[in-house]
Amino acid sequence: MMQQPPPSSNQQPWMMQPHQQQGQQPPAAAAWNPQSAPSLGQPQQHYGGGGGGSGDEIRSLWIGDLQPWMDENYLINAFSITGEVQQAKVIRNKQSGYSEGYGFIEFVSHAAAERILASYNGAQMPSSEQTFKLNWAGERRQSEGPEHTVFVGDLAPDVTDYMLTETFKNVYSSVKGAKVLIDRTTGRSKGYGFVRFGDESEQMRAMTEMNGQYCSSRPMRTGPAANKKPLAMQQQPGGYQTTQGNPGEGDPSNTTIFVGALDESVTEDVLKSVFGQFGELVHVKIPAGKRCGFVQFANRACAEQGLNALNGTQLGGQSIRLSWGRSTSNKQAQPDQGQYGGGGGYYGYPPQGYEGYGYAPPPQDPNAYYGGYPGGGYGNYQQPGGYQQQQQ
Repeated sequence: MMQQPPPSSNQQPWMMQPHQQQGQQPPAAAAWNPQSAPSLGQPQQHYGGGGGGSGDEIRSLWIGDLQPWMDENYLINAFSITGEVQQAKVIRNKQSGYSEGYGFIEFVSHAAAERILASYNGAQMPSSEQTFKLNWAGERRQSEGPEHTVFVGDLAPDVTDYMLTETFKNVYSSVKGAKVLIDRTTGRSKGYGFVRFGDESEQMRAMTEMNGQYCSSRPMRTGPAANKKPLAMQQQPGGYQTTQGNPGEGDPSNTTIFVGALDESVTEDVLKSVFGQFGELVHVKIPAGKRCGFVQFANRACAEQGLNALNGTQLGGQSIRLSWGRSTSNKQAQPDQGQYGGGGGYYGYPPQGYEGYGYAPPPQDPNAYYGGYPGGGYGNYQQPGGYQQQQQ
């Protein structure tokens, strides 16, 4: 059976309003553009993986960058014209029940999945301004090369990935995409995001030239973000990294950031200057003789922005590694073993091994569009939650 492209929005009798459950309105639907998808006669090459069988047995595709209102019915209806969909699954947070921003679609055969991957990937999604992000379930890909990322803060609540991308793409031709971080509990924007560039000189210009420029109703605040290196990676859904196993990460009252891998030349005044651009600081400390430090903000939102924007950036000639410090409540629950916690550590961290915090690649998302940001994507940012993943 010959594959037909998805119909335009005026041919979609199934268009439900699942977004109303989240209090969001999706953008107006755009018509299907046949130029946006590869020819059906030229299926994309795949790399196997997933399901434990050979590549020819894989019938499922991964789909990413899902909005909170996009549920299983939406996915099934989006591909229903093909007549080859068996089932769809949106991955949800076990605690909140909200979408993690990605899912899987199973088709009747490997050949059907291959045709749909070739024709739909990069095409416009129904009732949305964004495009399909599809890949083989379980696939690992080599990165296409280095990406250079800019942090963008003070975003208006209505700014979408598409709006942020277009705002920068109208000025800089090397823009690859943008991501606005979404609170997985409320389904609303966190007020900041990241823009990816293919050209480093344009990234550097944008940090200066776009600072204070308007996107929607507010002037943006731009700053550095960790650049993605051209390594084989896997991305976690939604594109931002999580801190798992750190008691301070889940504490909304925790405003302390641990700074690892500090260059010996970095002083407390340098940390104050760098982190202070994201909000009021309460305390900054570099323990004597240690190549690490701690930065405490006055409020959580500023701490989140600082952690996400600066993680992996160069400071004093070295790439710093950021994670959540131990919160005050957790620290007080520990036995008092010295001024800085356990046996000479600080804020409950041990006195050694500050630089042994490895960051495991998130397992679910086979693509690496946003690099390793807490929450998957940008530079070092990855969903859900938007924080760097920490091995304990």
